[in-house]
Amino acid sequence: MSPLAFVLVFGAALSHAAWNIVAHGISRAGAAFLWWGAVASTVVWIGAVPLTGGLGTDDLGSFALGVSVSAVLHVAYMAVLQRGYREGNLSTVYATARGTGPFLSVIVAVLILGERPSGVALIGVAAVIAGVVAIGLVDRGRGDGTRRGLDLGLVFGLLTGVAIATYTIWDAHVVRTWELSPVAFMVGTTLLQVPFYSIAVRQRWDAVWALGRTQWRRIVVFGVLSPLSYILVLTAIQIAPVALVAPLREVSVVLVSLFGVVVLRESRPGWRIAASLVVVGGIVLLAV
Repeated sequence: MSPLAFVLVFGAALSHAAWNIVAHGISRAGAAFLWWGAVASTVVWIGAVPLTGGLGTDDLGSFALGVSVSAVLHVAYMAVLQRGYREGNLSTVYATARGTGPFLSVIVAVLILGERPSGVALIGVAAVIAGVVAIGLVDRGRGDGTRRGLDLGLVFGLLTGVAIATYTIWDAHVVRTWELSPVAFMVGTTLLQVPFYSIAVRQRWDAVWALGRTQWRRIVVFGVLSPLSYILVLTAIQIAPVALVAPLREVSVVLVSLFGVVVLRESRPGWRIAASLVVVGGIVLLAV
């Protein structure tokens, strides 16, 4: 992987870890938070579109199709992610999702997009995914010391991973094929998410405004970092294989896992840290 692509994806991982920590903190607000997140993301970044190459294409039809499908896929992703955060531990949901997503993305990138990563890179991919899954499976309780036969956090983490793989492959395809600007693509996607979330909160506008008044700082942080993380990924995808970009961005799992250990006091810190080191080893191989 080129040094530029590596730096872009690593920056995306830092941003992604930060906004997931923010989202976990107010995840119980559900659709109200998602509405504010889509609005804030659009408002914060729309001014950057003219400064970053506009739409990147004169084919308005292709741009509209690309962002429309992506918006639907991202709405599905956020819906299952937020539900997972309400049902399970931060590390379990996040790491399970981030392990499943790149695993599926690599398979699709090789079989459908025709990418051919090197043997060393594939070993790195395997190490990243294995470490991420290990973090996700550390415990499957709710953090209250109890164990359940079926951990809903794990279930929604897997569903989130499927959503991640789906939107990753679609977005990579349209950005590459139609040469769309990553910033404009991200803004178009977040803008089209607003109507979906507006329907979801149509009978709870008082709660939406109340959330905006009390949590505006977190909403602004989300509006900056969530689009930034994916803009960096989309830019990297234009110059590096999806099969390498998708796993590498999961360095964010290491950061979120450490946050879970240090701040949230989640269980088995030694296991989480050891699994995180496996992820780091995989990252080193990807950077070769």
